[in-house]
Amino acid sequence: MKLQTKIPLTSQENQIDYNSKVLLMGSCFVENIGAKLEYFKFQNLQNPFGILFQPLAIEKLIIRALETNYFKEEGVFFFQEQWHCFEVHSVLSNSNKEALITQLNLNLKSLKEYLENASHIVFTYGTSWVYKHNESNTVVANCYKIPQKNFTKKLLSVEKISASINNTLSKIKKVNPKVTFILTVSPVRHLKDGFVENTVSKSHLVSVIYNITKGNRSLSGVEMFPSYEIMMDELRDYRFYKEDMIHPNSTAVQIIWEAFNETWISSETQSLQKEIASIQTSLQHRPFHPESEEHQLFLKKLNAKISTLQKKIKHLKF
Repeated sequence: MKLQTKIPLTSQENQIDYNSKVLLMGSCFVENIGAKLEYFKFQNLQNPFGILFQPLAIEKLIIRALETNYFKEEGVFFFQEQWHCFEVHSVLSNSNKEALITQLNLNLKSLKEYLENASHIVFTYGTSWVYKHNESNTVVANCYKIPQKNFTKKLLSVEKISASINNTLSKIKKVNPKVTFILTVSPVRHLKDGFVENTVSKSHLVSVIYNITKGNRSLSGVEMFPSYEIMMDELRDYRFYKEDMIHPNSTAVQIIWEAFNETWISSETQSLQKEIASIQTSLQHRPFHPESEEHQLFLKKLNAKISTLQKKIKHLKF
C-alpha cells in the first residue's frame, strides 16, 4: 500500500559545486537551506539583510545594491531604544545610529559583489501580503512591532508580484548574464494572516513562479524548486512541523534538503560532503580529558584531514 505521494525530481543543469558562489535571499526557509550549504562548506551568502518575506522587499534591496545607493541617515528611525530601517529585518537593528548605517552599507557592498559574481541565486518567497507605512507611503520589509494603525495591509496581485520578480531577475541578468536563478515558495505557513488568506497568498506566489519558470519563459536560466510542494504533498502530516505547527521541523528540512541536493548539487561533490560531515562531527567532539595523549593524537589526525581537504577546496575554513 502506498501512503505517500512523491514529487518527481529532475537533475538540473548548471549544478552547484565547490567552485560555485550561491546567494540566498528571502523567507526564513532560506536559512534552513543556507545552513546546510554552510555546514557542507559551499561558498554562500545568505540573507545579508535578514529574513525578507515578500517580493517587493527583495526587489528594493537588489536595486539599491546594483545602483550602489548607500543607506543614509534619513533612511533609519528610532523606536524603543533602537535604530531601525524599514527595508531590512530587525536582526540588524542597533542602539547606535552610525553603527547601523555603517553595517547596512557594508552588507550592501557584499550583496552587490555576490549579485555580480554569483553562479546561483536562490530566492524563497514567503507571502504576498505586504504592509504600507502610512506616513511615508512606502511598503516595508518589517513593521518592528509599531502599532498596526500606522500601516495598511494589502495583498499583492499576481500581476504586481510578476512585475516585481521579473524586474528583480532582469536587473541582475544585466550585470551577471550567466547566473542561474532558483525560485521557490517557502513552506512556512503564515497563519497569522488567516488560513484562507495564507492559501491565497501562497497561490499568488506559486502562480507567478510557475509562469516565469514553466509558462512564459522570457528569461533563460530561471528554474523552480518545489520546497512548498514537497511540504504540502509529500509531507502531509503534522509530525513534520515544529510545535508551533507553522515551521517545518528538522526532519522536514532534511528531506527537502536531500531533494535539493539531488536536484541542484553536483554528484561529484558527494564524497567531499561526506568528508566534510565527518570533520564537522569530529569538531563537535568534547573530550573528557583534553590534555590526554589520546586526544592530542585525535586532534593531530583531524588537522591532517582538514589540511588534505583544504588542498582540494581552496576556500575551505573550519
